[in-house]
Amino acid sequence: MKILLTGGAGYIGSHVVKLLGEAGYELLIYDNLSSGSEDAVLYGELVVADLLDYRKLESVMFDFKPDVVMHFAAKISVPESVKDPVAYYRNNFCATLNLLSSMIHAKVKYLIFSSTAAVYGIPVHIPIKEEDPTLPINPYGWSKLMSEIAIKDVASSGYPLRFVILRYFNVAGADPEGKLGERGQNALHLIHRALKVAKGEIPYLEVYGTDYSTPDGTCIRDYIHVTDLARAHLDAMYYILEGGASNIFNVGYGHGYSVLDVVNKVKKVTGVDFSVKYAPRREGDPPELVADSTKIKKEVGWQPIYDDLDFIINTAWKWEMSYI
Repeated sequence: MKILLTGGAGYIGSHVVKLLGEAGYELLIYDNLSSGSEDAVLYGELVVADLLDYRKLESVMFDFKPDVVMHFAAKISVPESVKDPVAYYRNNFCATLNLLSSMIHAKVKYLIFSSTAAVYGIPVHIPIKEEDPTLPINPYGWSKLMSEIAIKDVASSGYPLRFVILRYFNVAGADPEGKLGERGQNALHLIHRALKVAKGEIPYLEVYGTDYSTPDGTCIRDYIHVTDLARAHLDAMYYILEGGASNIFNVGYGHGYSVLDVVNKVKKVTGVDFSVKYAPRREGDPPELVADSTKIKKEVGWQPIYDDLDFIINTAWKWEMSYI
């Protein structure tokens, strides 16, 4: 079976490529390497190209003729999306339209789409269920929700598209075998950035907002190990290929940690009492995001195996110390 992965050279995509490659699938990775790395692609063929280059995309789609497409490629920074919304709508939403169009023309019928908990905005209750209202509070969340709507509309149009939309919560950690991890100096995620500070590459860690309606005043997030998330993609693929209905699933552990919880845990794991500075809230950050993942466990059969914050941080720290 052939699988095309957009953004497969990135953090999450490369972990999925590793699992699929180990399982023996024929893979093509389509990535512009704006945030991905060529040496993170451990299996398959890499095509360096942009999804906004429609002629190239369609040519690759027709030549490779994938059975399944997994769509990871996207910009993912909430603060950046607030400052430059046009780039997010172009890169995330317009690129998804290109992908859908190329799939229709090449008669590719199965899609696994990377979405985000940001589509929920400020949740009406915690933990969040898939049927809860979707009202994003930042352009990143809107660009993903618009992509979800486009996917559902194509599937309702008469074209036999079958899809699974996975709404990620906060992804962290690294491959337990030490072969992959989060790369780049521009660390956007809390755990990755905190480890960069502990390593001495960044002078201090910023904590944005201490006046949220949470026990310690900082944001609470549901942190999921990247390998558990990667496995969810394989499980979702098996589910849809075996006749499962097109669907949307949350992927998280169902419990959260505050920013200060994570800071203290990183200090404990690394043994470094690094500098922390407090700053005002960032626009677009909801107070709390925690998943109800009952649905994916029940309908798809996904079961996490690395639900442990110490393990998540330890794998990320080992990767950080080995990766130059």
